[in-house]
Amino acid sequence: MAPRNHVASHPDLFKVNFQDGSFASELLAVKDFKKGDVIASLEGLTPGPKRYTSVQVSRDSHIELNSDLVYMNHSCAPTAIVDIKNRVVRAVEDIPTGSPITFFYPSTEWDMDQPFDCNCQAKRCLGEIRGAKYIPKEKVQAYWFNEHIEELQREAGLVN
Repeated sequence: MAPRNHVASHPDLFKVNFQDGSFASELLAVKDFKKGDVIASLEGLTPGPKRYTSVQVSRDSHIELNSDLVYMNHSCAPTAIVDIKNRVVRAVEDIPTGSPITFFYPSTEWDMDQPFDCNCQAKRCLGEIRGAKYIPKEKVQAYWFNEHIEELQREAGLVN
């Protein structure tokens, strides 16, 4: 059930499937997206502290999305990326109408405020999601990361 005062931010692109329980809601496509399509531009962002709803945009800065994009769930095999440099959410595979829009949280997050056990069931699932800082060196190459995370990975010796 939707919160009483919820107003959809992008009703022509996606909708929130509100579910009972903690972190059970999800973002669903309301139209087909092809691989490479921009799903949404990142607009109306506000700086904020590191927290479970924020997105890390640089070494030490976080923003709040202030839109239904905050309901994108994590997946180790995501359907989209949050591209900080270009300020867009982009499909990384075809996303049919009614399908979840997900992203790989460590692609933006170095050390997450609220780690969790992943239930995505992808073949390459990492299990516990704590941030890019904690991904073993031998597994880093399987994922896409934003530039600020790649820089931190180089400094930590996780990539060359």
